[in-house]
Amino acid sequence: MSFETVTIRDCTLIRGDCLAVLPTLAVGSVDCAVTDPPYGMSFQSNRRREMQDKIQADDGYEMFDFACQIEAKHSRYVFGRWNNLSRCTPASVITWVKNNWSMGDLNHEHARQTELVLFWPGVQHSWPYSRPTDVVFAPRSGNDLHPAEKSVALMRRVVSWTAGTVFDPFMGVASTGVACVHLGRKFIGIEIEKRYFDIACKRIERAYEDTALLDYGVAVRESQEELFDST
Repeated sequence: MSFETVTIRDCTLIRGDCLAVLPTLAVGSVDCAVTDPPYGMSFQSNRRREMQDKIQADDGYEMFDFACQIEAKHSRYVFGRWNNLSRCTPASVITWVKNNWSMGDLNHEHARQTELVLFWPGVQHSWPYSRPTDVVFAPRSGNDLHPAEKSVALMRRVVSWTAGTVFDPFMGVASTGVACVHLGRKFIGIEIEKRYFDIACKRIERAYEDTALLDYGVAVRESQEELFDST
């Protein structure tokens, strides 16, 4: 089975169904998984209904369960929400504190200003820098390009907790990939929707173009120092 594959320096972007693509990847290629799968919300933004489609496979838990079982040598980070915790047993639950709140049920829920990131260590896990806390403060993206888009600032923080090649089977518009470019990391991403895949390719290309305007090694070092000076 063939898939559309685009390689941009250290980033490999694949368009296809991750359930079909993953078995074709080289054994041992997944050092760490950092991903935001559909997790059973049946979400579609009312604000952008004309611009953005409903997220595929978000009416069940198959993709979330798949993400939680990816074998990664160093670590696995999977975004979710409170009611996903009954389906898995992570080693840690990180709380992402946003600069705004989600809409949700306006009548019968507290306004949510947080989201969860679930963590599992792999057999080769160790902290690349100092041991991080289980609370991370980072802004939302605004969801202009994707209904569940994560900010690059947030994904830079999560990627900094990992080591090796970063794998994201639910790449979306590649915020995780852009974070990897900023941090000098290799990235493999999969996205099933052509619309988002094309945006992801353009964002990765632009991220490399932006870093090319600076000394690349200096840019990566300063990016890492900025993350850990703020802890």
